[in-house]
Amino acid sequence: MNSEPWPPTPEPLAFTDPWEYELAFPGDPRGPGIARMTLRAVLAAHGVPELIERAELLTSELTTNSVRHAKGSASVRMRWAHPVLRISVSDTAPYLPAALCSPSPEAGSGRGLFILDRVADRWGGCALGDTLLGPGGKSVWFELAVRTGPPPPETPRPLAA
Repeated sequence: MNSEPWPPTPEPLAFTDPWEYELAFPGDPRGPGIARMTLRAVLAAHGVPELIERAELLTSELTTNSVRHAKGSASVRMRWAHPVLRISVSDTAPYLPAALCSPSPEAGSGRGLFILDRVADRWGGCALGDTLLGPGGKSVWFELAVRTGPPPPETPRPLAA
């Protein structure tokens, strides 16, 4: 009798292999929290914990802006091409963010791009063009680079007696 599982389980991707995930969410205030939890799970599963805090902060800023200003659905795309993680947030609002400027200390909002500029290794945005259903919206992205090598291989745990 064959003891191999069916269907066969694929081998996990190597640390340097590329991967991509995308999460679409409605214009709902719970969307940014769901995006943060998903991002945290994906980066932990792929062995990139050093990027979690910065990626989570910046993703939160961009997804919150999408929910507040786009009035429609949005998506988060995470793309890994070793050693760079690129996260893009796309939404239905056809206009790109206003020019970067330092917020005044008394301002209650308007710090998102300022934070993005200080924390990301690179960032930018682009219009998505028109579609049959109207304006295509925009995408704002950022990149974070890993500064260390791949995580050490997991060592098998001894079975409990």
